Amino acid sequence: MAASEGPLKGVKVLDLSRILAGPTCTQLLGDLGASVIKIENPGTGGDDTRQWGPPYVTDAEGNRSDLSAYFMSANRNKKSVALDIATAEGQAEIRRLASHADILIENFKPGGLAKYGLDYATLSKEFPGLVYCSISGYGQTGPNASKPGYDLMAQGYGGIMSLTGDPEGAPMKVGVGIADVMCGMYASVGILAALRHRDLTGEGQQIDLALVDAQIAWLINEGVNYLTSGSVPQRRGNGHPNIVPYEVYETADGHVILAVGNDGQFKRFCSFLGRSELAEDPRFATNPSRLEHRDALNAILRPSMQALDTKEVISGLEALKVPVGPVQTLDQVFDTEQVAARHMKIDMQAQPGPVSLIGNPLNLSRTPVTYRSAPPVCGADTEAVLNAENPFED
Repeated sequence: MAASEGPLKGVKVLDLSRILAGPTCTQLLGDLGASVIKIENPGTGGDDTRQWGPPYVTDAEGNRSDLSAYFMSANRNKKSVALDIATAEGQAEIRRLASHADILIENFKPGGLAKYGLDYATLSKEFPGLVYCSISGYGQTGPNASKPGYDLMAQGYGGIMSLTGDPEGAPMKVGVGIADVMCGMYASVGILAALRHRDLTGEGQQIDLALVDAQIAWLINEGVNYLTSGSVPQRRGNGHPNIVPYEVYETADGHVILAVGNDGQFKRFCSFLGRSELAEDPRFATNPSRLEHRDALNAILRPSMQALDTKEVISGLEALKVPVGPVQTLDQVFDTEQVAARHMKIDMQAQPGPVSLIGNPLNLSRTPVTYRSAPPVCGADTEAVLNAENPFED
């Protein structure tokens, strides 16, 4: 396989999803070489996120397109087909596309596609090798299956908001739609596993994935802390539940992240501060002791850190191999040499004009990701796809 083809070249994805979880998954598959056809409702102007702006891409005359920044974040390497699946003609076209597809992904409410004959039970009879991924708020089963699900609701129901934010403040969501994004990541893993099974046996299957289930899965150590101890974790702001000191500290001119992962690093950190005696204090000598005396330790560390400049702290601790780093705004992030070296900002040409996007973090040595097409305007490929003998052909 040539490197430019991508590891998923030849894999055909029919994408009936919208907003963020499903599109995150299908963009990842597309970056890896899969051919993705995105179905959008012409009656609503397409994917909901096309209206989630500003900002929008404008053309050379300054006219606003339907490419919102939100939509573009998860929809490159796809063809857009405007199709009304509520009509008999639209349903017939979806079945025709499904006959060519390896994967179908959708995020309708459980049972929502059955009235159109596009649910897994129906399509699997006609296309037994189809990998069919269903994403919903609470999954296909359980007492909440019929309830709608959005990222914010998943973060609330699944517990992450109870762990996020200032200890004295309100529960706080993560700054981006992380429940959606992580659900999309789980979806891509599940799809590739099901595709592997299909290639070995010829059998397709349905993947039932819930936003809330995915969010609960990435409670990780805090979730297992609770299951092990029976104690409900409390919000700690930027503090870590199991490591001290491991949080954001104010400096004389900003903030730094300090991530002391073991006792040796703590000794070197104390030496940097000129407070070597802290590492010998029984209250602070080991991480379990520091956890027990978190407040007392921070009462000492915070004034010491506030007396130092950010650059002084970062350069001094880096020299001692103590994990430390800046808290950057996005203009600083995308202006770094590291981002340039890792190709985490890319430029593409969309139909209305040039766009800048976030790069894919996967670096495969033999089959790298490719950026073949910019996010499309709604229905840009409808005629070409519907009239093609092989609709997934690039």
